[in-house]
Amino acid sequence: MPGPGEREPRGQRLGTGIGWRPEIADAVERMPGVDWVEVVAENVCPGHLPESLLRLRARGVTVVPHGVSLGLGGAERPDEGRLAALAERAEALGSPLVTEHIAFVRAGGALTASPGLEAGHLLPVPRTRDALDVLCENVRIAQDALPVPLAVENIAALLSWPGEEMTEGQFLYELADRTGVRLLIDVANLHTNHVNRGEDPAAALAELPLEAIAYVHVAGGFERDGVWHDSHAHPVPRPVLDILTDLASRVFPPGVLLERDDHFPEPAELEGELESVRKAVATGRATRSRQTPATAPTAQTPHAEPTHRRPAPAGTTPPSATVAGTPSPEAVETRRATDARRPAASHQSAGHTTHPEPTASEPPARRTPATGPAMPVPGVEPGPQAPDTGPARPVSGCAAARQRLGLAQAALLSALVGGTPVPEGFDRVRVGVQARALAAKRADVVAKVAPELPVILGEGYRAAFLAYAQARPMSGGYRRDALDFAASLLLAGAPKDAAARRELRNWWLDRSGPAPRPRRRATRAAHAARRALLRR
Repeated sequence: MPGPGEREPRGQRLGTGIGWRPEIADAVERMPGVDWVEVVAENVCPGHLPESLLRLRARGVTVVPHGVSLGLGGAERPDEGRLAALAERAEALGSPLVTEHIAFVRAGGALTASPGLEAGHLLPVPRTRDALDVLCENVRIAQDALPVPLAVENIAALLSWPGEEMTEGQFLYELADRTGVRLLIDVANLHTNHVNRGEDPAAALAELPLEAIAYVHVAGGFERDGVWHDSHAHPVPRPVLDILTDLASRVFPPGVLLERDDHFPEPAELEGELESVRKAVATGRATRSRQTPATAPTAQTPHAEPTHRRPAPAGTTPPSATVAGTPSPEAVETRRATDARRPAASHQSAGHTTHPEPTASEPPARRTPATGPAMPVPGVEPGPQAPDTGPARPVSGCAAARQRLGLAQAALLSALVGGTPVPEGFDRVRVGVQARALAAKRADVVAKVAPELPVILGEGYRAAFLAYAQARPMSGGYRRDALDFAASLLLAGAPKDAAARRELRNWWLDRSGPAPRPRRRATRAAHAARRALLRR
């Protein structure tokens, strides 16, 4: 429980948890002190939940589905089928919330009159007004479609967009204010962005709307040639735990979760990492409790000054604070002066509508641009007051923003997966690093979803797949990618070993059954290739 004067985000307390993965399912069930688990939403079927998850639920362990494929930061509106699938998983698991990412994962298509491309990875959204307007609308669409509150996660990035207009803290602050969405803060991603983009984790934490935090992610990675890779396959390093301690010194996080996706260690090592996470949080809370009552923030009332700080405009230094997360007298005076200039009758700033804090008898309200009234959303807490980062665009302008964003994202993704020229303003070296990382991940994931392929192809699998990936951007999911890879090898007369080629052919035939004749020319060509293979 939070100590005296300790700030606590609103929402369900989760405690300490770990990412549930099939490879460590048995170990997770036996681990002491695991209060909750998170599961990749796309990896579970609501009608056939793993027995391990069912046993955990029966013991009262909370299970939270964590989506990776919505692409809320993309230019297109969220896919209704993916939203329905995420909602179905939340209901099947009895989850108190669902989470996704502030990222784009696909681009192209009808919006840009270009081929649709899949990244197979979470890519950063530009921190611009266009991207924020589109993201806010996409988040609202998702909130309306989901049966429980939504929280969105900051992601790690290997590269930066040119011409960004906001810091990460400002971007997240306004997103929470305009939509009421909760935040999943990944402190490992803050560390990644510190190494790769020179961003200060402490400054980001100082700008965040801490009361909007739903929970926190912690994970490991590695550094190579000055670039940090958020691998989720290595132990949590000290700098990440230090950022967690800093966060816990500012606010009592409702939950903290350890992520591990590969190279799983022995259970004892995972338990040791969980203990390190608990100690980091305890250290931060102890730092907070040692502060004197005179400087510690007090609980907020509906009309009190919020205890979070307004982020300073990009490129400026925010006012100093007496304690972490508490505004200095200068900041309070600046804010009061700014508020005094706003029309008192409507409580509206340019493009934003502010609302009083809801009481226990009132439902929280979702903040919307000034074009409409607040919409009550049961279970979703309102975000804090937005920073002064400029006027929000009217809703009618979002279609144009979507097209501009779509063209920019398609150009970047095409350079990453299709070998087209790097868009102007991007660091070409970093784009190359990201492109190689995407291809390597693609090869690794295909090997997981189709484990027979590395067995059939042996040591030649990886080189063959990377050569295929250079010429064939992914246009569907990983299972489709595995089938297309196998078909490309067979059409080229590979592998050279007759027995291996026969085994690969049988594997491909078993998984690509007949279907009605499609209208699209590309799909008909693929089916023609299948018929050619059948004649071999």
